[in-house]
Amino acid sequence: MTEFSKNPDREWIKQRLIGASVCILFVFIVLFLRLVYLQIIKGEEFRLLSEKNAVRLKSIQSSRGLIFDRNHQLLVDNRPSFNLKIILEDAGNVNQTLVRLSNLTQIPFEELKAQINDAGKGAFYKSITLKNNITRDQLAIVEAHKFDLPGIHIDIEPTRHYIYEKMAAHLLGYLGQINSAELNSGKYENVRTGDAIGRYGIEKSFQKYLQGKRGGRQIEVDANGRTIKVLKTVPPVAGMDLYITIDLELQRMAEKLLENKDGAVVAIDPANGDVLVMASNPSFNQNDFIGGISSKKWDLLMNDPGKPMNNKTIQAEYPPASTYKIITAIAALEENHIDKNTRIFCPGFFKYGNRVYRCWNKHGHGEMDMVDSLSQSCDVFYYQAGERTGVDKLAEYAIKCGLGKKTGISLENEKRGLIPTSDWKLKRFKEPWQGGETLSVAIGQGYNLVTPLQMAVFIAAVGNGGTLYKPRIVTDIKDSQGNIIENIPPEINGHLPVKDETLKMVKKGLLDVVHDQRGTARRVKIKDIEMAGKTGTAQVFSMKANDDTKTEDLAYNLRDHAWFVSYAPATQPSIAVCVIIEHGEHGSSTAAPIAAQLTEFYLNHRLPQEKSGDQ
Repeated sequence: MTEFSKNPDREWIKQRLIGASVCILFVFIVLFLRLVYLQIIKGEEFRLLSEKNAVRLKSIQSSRGLIFDRNHQLLVDNRPSFNLKIILEDAGNVNQTLVRLSNLTQIPFEELKAQINDAGKGAFYKSITLKNNITRDQLAIVEAHKFDLPGIHIDIEPTRHYIYEKMAAHLLGYLGQINSAELNSGKYENVRTGDAIGRYGIEKSFQKYLQGKRGGRQIEVDANGRTIKVLKTVPPVAGMDLYITIDLELQRMAEKLLENKDGAVVAIDPANGDVLVMASNPSFNQNDFIGGISSKKWDLLMNDPGKPMNNKTIQAEYPPASTYKIITAIAALEENHIDKNTRIFCPGFFKYGNRVYRCWNKHGHGEMDMVDSLSQSCDVFYYQAGERTGVDKLAEYAIKCGLGKKTGISLENEKRGLIPTSDWKLKRFKEPWQGGETLSVAIGQGYNLVTPLQMAVFIAAVGNGGTLYKPRIVTDIKDSQGNIIENIPPEINGHLPVKDETLKMVKKGLLDVVHDQRGTARRVKIKDIEMAGKTGTAQVFSMKANDDTKTEDLAYNLRDHAWFVSYAPATQPSIAVCVIIEHGEHGSSTAAPIAAQLTEFYLNHRLPQEKSGDQ
């Protein structure tokens, strides 16, 4: 009975053991076959994959925003740049790789090594730029020897391109590589080591709009850092485009007229403050700064006596000379020291105390009223008008007319100029103001200093009826699809402190400067266009009263500066111009012709095109 019961149990256990053994054997067979498949059949493929299994994140540089002129003509764009880079982790023996690279490309080893040293210790896994914008020959050599240059790769990135070299260089500005202090300041978004940022002009002032947003790419690379496969891409976002107020053709004409002259030209639309021209000469080539300007070129710029890196339209300060007589006329009329019936005799000089103050016309102008005094620029009339008004009142009106303070243009380093007062002199020199100094100030000499932009804004306000506009250089900011992100409207800074009757008299005098037969700028009269203006000759070197030396006999750097400010058409102006030619001697013969040519070209050629384009 007991033996019978045991036999079925043993049989059942035996069957279970056999079944388990079969299952175990089957699993081992599967594992063995899988091992054979992986090691033998797929062994070589997986061995290669094991050498190519590094996954990295690669940054993609965005394109900087474009810059267009007022008529949508492209001024600044981007072009592809081939940038030589290295990832130290993949480079093996770095020095050996750099030596080989230097021999192949003729880029000095020290220059390559310096870029790695500047990157710091934390850049072992990052892409380090060795050389931006390499030549196509260098590109071909690197590509041909890429298997001999572990860790070396080429990135194609957009780089800035200024289409018209030197054109509006001071306004547009240029780029430069960001430094560590700026990078750590937190002021620059979406910028990293090696990126270029605006260093000057619009490029700097509108950096946050022009700078795009980087993208990224997840890539698989081999042991030498070569890309095997792109896994994922996040596209970059391009910077915003700027539409500026400059008229390209008018700007180019202004710069052509300034050739071989030191000075500046500013043209403004009196109706809204739009800057049509901002030219400063000598200029510089913005493209020289792409990738870093050479020390030789930088030294040439810094040592140039013409100061090409100064934007003379906003940074250079000059005595306003006879253009300031407009201020003196306004102040004297508004304070009732002169009126439309006032007449002053000019014998060619004015005695004040024990000193004689000469008129530019040594033979004298004879009897002058206010309108005649402006058109013929009689110094004697303004000596007396200034004496009656006083320096502090003259300063009060000058400042209310926008002189002696910044215009507020969206550019850095604008100078404020200087409008002297009796208190200013006492604080500055610890000396009281002298009456004779008022006479000098009244004709725009002495301590008076203004910028060309200030004078352009002022004469535009005279022409438009008294409104002082803030100079506008950008009208629209758009994304890369053309959608308006921001519109910058005209902005009023104030109004001239004048009554209509005063302004009417002043404007009549300025019209006669060009259109009266005795006007100082009668030679630049434009056919069918009424232009109003004022000449000026600013002394650089003060000569004694009895010194009859002609200015053309003086050394160049001692000769007078030449001014001319104007607006046209006289009744409803569309353009106001300020021209300053350093050491140009006479405003009527040097500065006025430039303003006249720009005015004629704009009114007869450029403005009609703009109006037809708006229709």
